[in-house]
Amino acid sequence: MNNQFTITEFGIIVKENENRQFDNYISLKESVFNDLKTFILQNKDKNTDEFLTITYKKNYGEVLQAKNYVGIIQMKNGVTIEILPKIYGKSRDLSVSDTRKLFLKMLKTLKDSPFKKFDLSNLKTDRMPLNEIFITMFLDELSILIKRGLKSDYIGMQKNLNVLKGKLKFKEQIKYNLIHKERFFVEFDEFIKDRPENRIIKTTLKELLKRSKSGKNLKNISEYSFVFDEISESKNIEKDFNACKSGRLMVNYENILLWCRVFLKNESFINFKGSNVAFALLYPMEKIFESYLTYKIKKSGKFDYVKAQDSRFFLVKEDFKKMFKLKPDIYAEKDDNIYLIDAKWKILDINSPKYGISQGDMYQLFSYAKIYEDNCKKHVKMALVYPKTDKFLEEVNFEYLDEKNVLLKVYPFELV
Repeated sequence: MNNQFTITEFGIIVKENENRQFDNYISLKESVFNDLKTFILQNKDKNTDEFLTITYKKNYGEVLQAKNYVGIIQMKNGVTIEILPKIYGKSRDLSVSDTRKLFLKMLKTLKDSPFKKFDLSNLKTDRMPLNEIFITMFLDELSILIKRGLKSDYIGMQKNLNVLKGKLKFKEQIKYNLIHKERFFVEFDEFIKDRPENRIIKTTLKELLKRSKSGKNLKNISEYSFVFDEISESKNIEKDFNACKSGRLMVNYENILLWCRVFLKNESFINFKGSNVAFALLYPMEKIFESYLTYKIKKSGKFDYVKAQDSRFFLVKEDFKKMFKLKPDIYAEKDDNIYLIDAKWKILDINSPKYGISQGDMYQLFSYAKIYEDNCKKHVKMALVYPKTDKFLEEVNFEYLDEKNVLLKVYPFELV
């Protein structure tokens, strides 16, 4: 039985054996379909309908539809639903494998994520679903940590021993050893590997042993688990995360603990409750595209200064109180010019009315330009940047009807 299913953003999920005429759909057993539906209903207060929603299609009835979050949803019965960026199918040369690789490349630019250090060049994405790719990334990172050596620490212990060691605990000595003069209830420090960071890693390995279906990953998980044989599992994950140490001596643990947060706490999106969904690792494509575009612009070296989410100015002032903070996706400077750039994760069609560009986006950027020009006393240039596809290959220029003839460029950005 095939347990791995792939759709793209806004793809449709239907019940097995139903008649359908959709593009970009997958068909699940009715029990799995109902488990996903229950998951959405149980977590409505956590905005699950932002990435998966219950809807109705004329002549077909109830279906589930993916939104603009990309990643994986793994069921407890092993069924895995992979949601890829909608750029797949919009470009002649982009295969499913290419799309996965592109998504991972974009993920590497996210701040405070475990993806940034991973080398994608040797990663085989032809048949590996995203969940196995993520597990492979974690295990490769762990392999490096093990080779460098696990850290030990002095851990405070309290034990009833046959020898006097450390500090005698008088209250406990009287309580436990009043008639056992040969024993000593003591408190002492012991230099061991059973510290919070290693407990978290061991707990992550145990969790991944249940999730992975890859023979290679399962083999590595079993081998690495032996290294942690004398380390206990975490009894309180949150407490252990809070007790983790940072600094120069723990730098080798930084990225691996980010991975542990992803797998143990689902920190990509939400913690969910009471359902047959075991794991959801989902990312909003608007944020990923914005991060990727910012990274590429900085790396290009074409600007003197680049900043994401500049937030110095406000739209209005009322009773001396500033309101409605402006946050252009990307703010850049070059010589005496300011560039305001908005990243738009939307597939444009040059043959559609107004090219499919939102009127609100045009208004918003123009208002930004006016306020930045008044405050910075520099000429402002603007751009709306969309993914480059077969239907949007060349830039389009718009001229705002005002006395300054302000131009706005709509630019196709090459993702690959």
